[in-house]
Amino acid sequence: MTEEVDESKRATLKRFAALGATTPLVRLSDDTSDVRDAIVGYLAATPGAHFSKLRDDLQLGTGETQHHLRRLDGDGTVEHRKDGDYKRYFPAGRFSAFEQRALGYLRRETPRRMLIALLREPDASGRDIADSVGVSRSTVSKYAAELEAAGLLTREDGYEIERPETLLTLVVRYADSFGEDAVAFADEADDFVRYTP
Repeated sequence: MTEEVDESKRATLKRFAALGATTPLVRLSDDTSDVRDAIVGYLAATPGAHFSKLRDDLQLGTGETQHHLRRLDGDGTVEHRKDGDYKRYFPAGRFSAFEQRALGYLRRETPRRMLIALLREPDASGRDIADSVGVSRSTVSKYAAELEAAGLLTREDGYEIERPETLLTLVVRYADSFGEDAVAFADEADDFVRYTP
C-alpha cells in the first residue's frame, strides 16, 4: 500500500514539475528540486491555491510543503497573500492585487457561483442570485458585502461586478482549477463576450 501511495505521489509531482518546467508565466528557482518545480507548475495552473489545497493536491507533507514554499517565496519565484485564515500562493509578479483578491474569492464555492451568476446575468437581483446559486438571500447578502469590501462588487444600484472583463478572463483561463460550475461557464463564455467596434 505504501508503495502505491509513493508511486501516486511521484506521478503527481512529475506531472506538475513538467508543467513548472515549461510554463513561461513563472521563473523557476535555481534549485532543480522536483518538488519545487511541481509547486511552481501547480501554481501556474492553480493560482491562488491555499497552503492545505496545494499540500493535499501534490500529496506532500506539511513540513515538506512549508520548507519548499519558504524557499520559493524567498527566491522570488512565488508570492503569497493573506486571505482571512488562508495564505494564498501565486507565481511571483504575475497577478495584480485585484486579480489576487479575485482569484481568492473564485476559489470559494459560493462567492464564485455568485460571480458567475452575475457574469451570466449582470442585472440579476439578490433573489435571482440566491435561486441560481441555491443559497438563501441572507447568504447572498453576506458574501456580497465581502465581495464589495474586496473591491470586486458594488451594490449602489443592485449588484454590479467591478472589472467584469478581468473576472471573466480569470474564470475562463483557470476554469479547470475552480470546479464544474466554472468549466460549464467557460464552455459558453463566448456568449457573454460582446465586441462593439
